[in-house]
Amino acid sequence: MHNFRFTDGSVLPNLRIHYTTLGRLRKDASGTVRNAVLILHGTTGNGRGFLTPTFAGELFGPGQLLDSSTHFIILPDGIGTGASSKPSDGLRARFPHYGYTDMVAAQYQLLTEELGVNHLLLVLGTSMGGMQSWMWAEQYPDFMSGVVPLASAPTQIAGRNRMMRRLISQSIRTDPEWRGGDYTAQPQSLFGALEMLYMMTSSPLYLQKAAPTRDSADAYIDSWIRARMRTTDANDFIYQFEASSDYEPAPGLEKIHAQVLAINSADDLVNPPELGIVERLIKRVPRGRFVLLPISEKTRGHGTHSLPAIWKRYLAEFLATLPGN
Repeated sequence: MHNFRFTDGSVLPNLRIHYTTLGRLRKDASGTVRNAVLILHGTTGNGRGFLTPTFAGELFGPGQLLDSSTHFIILPDGIGTGASSKPSDGLRARFPHYGYTDMVAAQYQLLTEELGVNHLLLVLGTSMGGMQSWMWAEQYPDFMSGVVPLASAPTQIAGRNRMMRRLISQSIRTDPEWRGGDYTAQPQSLFGALEMLYMMTSSPLYLQKAAPTRDSADAYIDSWIRARMRTTDANDFIYQFEASSDYEPAPGLEKIHAQVLAINSADDLVNPPELGIVERLIKRVPRGRFVLLPISEKTRGHGTHSLPAIWKRYLAEFLATLPGN
């Protein structure tokens, strides 16, 4: 995308948006696309992260809910993630300070100008992608039939969720090794920032079973942190978490025309059920429904969003109500 203008006024001469598609685009007699599905990833993820046995293997195969032989599935990498343009490409801390508004605008431009999509059957998103799904429903109310936000809430990020993001960002920015973003090796503060993310997004029940002894727990987390340190860039990481600062869909919930199915899990520390936020706000969505998945041996805390085996029966019911599906 040439001369992409961000909401803060910055302009990037060439913004690269990487994407993966499955299936073929199909239009009805009026030229309206009827089978397109946009799936949006979480904060540190990317579109190809959905191409796993536990996600694609549950949804995209023959006869499954989003069978790629009948649906056109679009998996973009958001700005700042995956193979899309990001700080670590070279600009480092001089990269434009993008927000979710910029990310959604780039997604819309990708669909309409590059892929020829003029209507979506479904927008489905996990975590950050869930939040951006709420934004899609408000900003382009007639563009989609259904919206399924997972592991999210339709209001600005505050409380412990905001504090987590603040701690992640400030732990890196205040580290002398960060050097204003011009480090030559990943600053050690990235280690602690990743630890904070892990503790907020993991599940006590699952981890107790996966690591039932002192030594197995040590080995489990040591392996996880080593792997993430090898693949995570500090500038990319803080940009990804700071991007949520402009998120605030609550004032426009009544504007949503599409059917909405919001799904959270009861063991999600990022969106804890005791706050009752989604239960309260879903009442303002004209055609909205909220499902809170109970804690079980199958749930994975915040990560339950990427395990459709747990929630796809609700998705099946929802898809059956969408016109033209």
